[in-house]
Amino acid sequence: MPLVTSTEMFKKAYEGGYAIGAFNVNNMEIIQGITEAGKELNAPLILQVSSGARKYANRTYLKKLVEAAVIETGLPIVLHLDHGDSFELCQSCIEDGFTSVMIDGSHLPYEENIKLTRQVVEYAHSKGVVVEGELGRLAGIEDKVNVSAEDASYTRPEEVQDFVTRTGVDSLAIAIGTSHGAYKFKPGQKPQLRFDILKEVSQRLPGFPIVLHGASSVMPEYVKIINEFGGKMPDAIGIPEDMLRQAASMAVCKINIDSDLRLAMTASIRKHFAEHPDHFDPRQYLGDARSNIKAVVEHKIKEVLGCADKA
Repeated sequence: MPLVTSTEMFKKAYEGGYAIGAFNVNNMEIIQGITEAGKELNAPLILQVSSGARKYANRTYLKKLVEAAVIETGLPIVLHLDHGDSFELCQSCIEDGFTSVMIDGSHLPYEENIKLTRQVVEYAHSKGVVVEGELGRLAGIEDKVNVSAEDASYTRPEEVQDFVTRTGVDSLAIAIGTSHGAYKFKPGQKPQLRFDILKEVSQRLPGFPIVLHGASSVMPEYVKIINEFGGKMPDAIGIPEDMLRQAASMAVCKINIDSDLRLAMTASIRKHFAEHPDHFDPRQYLGDARSNIKAVVEHKIKEVLGCADKA
């Protein structure tokens, strides 16, 4: 099976009241952990690459690793650009064989966001590639995306129909209270997603797939392990998984997960070296990390996304 677009995935997810996991990838072990979990649970997957990951791992290596995952698993897999910030980057990824791209013009004035997004859509659709746009701005830090709490803004439901109609995007990322990175909420703060905004957006765009960015739960067991073995991460509260499951039962068809994978990998490696200070074989500590990644993805598929046996 070749790489696929998300069109059919999202149609089934919307009708079935579940979401597809969009997992950020940076190297071989992360890709293997994600796709091994997907294969065991027969779940469709979106493997997404940021511009930073593309530079780190080399665009050719990453593409070939994802192609290998398709061969090994036989799953429907989308290769997606996460947070594309220019037409040129989106164009380059499309030329490299990506089946989906995100153009993030949320930092621009509304009309400029429409203009840039429409430009990407016209080019992508001519190549059979789907496009995700964004309205509203999430707080937090992820690669080049750095938005302060003061500059964050919820999506305005009254804009979504006009934006989708004028741009022609295939899915829309909205801001309803999630945020990028591991430091989402301080202890004592109560995370809350704006389901009223999500409901109104879905009413204005019936049947249209919605995307949630910044949706890691900052799994506390991994923060605890990191700190137990020399880390200095402050306590943080992520997005409660029951809220994400509720969003997936509504119009949200794609949920992005990155920070939880990073935490799982880092915790595993720190623990491995603390317990085996004489080890120097990367296959030993990266093997543990891969297993941890797999465990996290299995948990997300079964308990949050609801997409097991949906491939």
